Amino acid sequence: MDNDLEKRRELLFSAEPADQADRALSILSGLPRLKVAHSDKPFALEVHYNLKDYTLAGLEQALEQEGFFLDHSFLHQMARNIIYYCEDTGRHNMEIRSHPTKKNEKDVFVEISGQHPHHEYASIPPELREYE
Repeated sequence: MDNDLEKRRELLFSAEPADQADRALSILSGLPRLKVAHSDKPFALEVHYNLKDYTLAGLEQALEQEGFFLDHSFLHQMARNIIYYCEDTGRHNMEIRSHPTKKNEKDVFVEISGQHPHHEYASIPPELREYE
């Protein structure tokens, strides 16, 4: 299961200023439990991290706060948003210990059905319900 937590992502920078990837590499190299290297693509870095330690959103937001400019083309932005969502959901799911209804499903659903109007009752107009 830990393999699901290990992530390999690319940080994609805009073309200007040209030395952004090198500057970001030197900054990110100092972070614990984060592996960073040049990518095969120009203006890009490859990062390896564990989802318990970092997220792509967190890394990119920190870089933008430091004055770096990311590639915000439509396709890259769409891919980022999907990754952000998946990583956020994964981190959220790690915090959930167990589902509370697994042991007492029947009791939970009986209680919920008692709180909602039943189909036959709901089909009777409200003004006629007292005459039933």
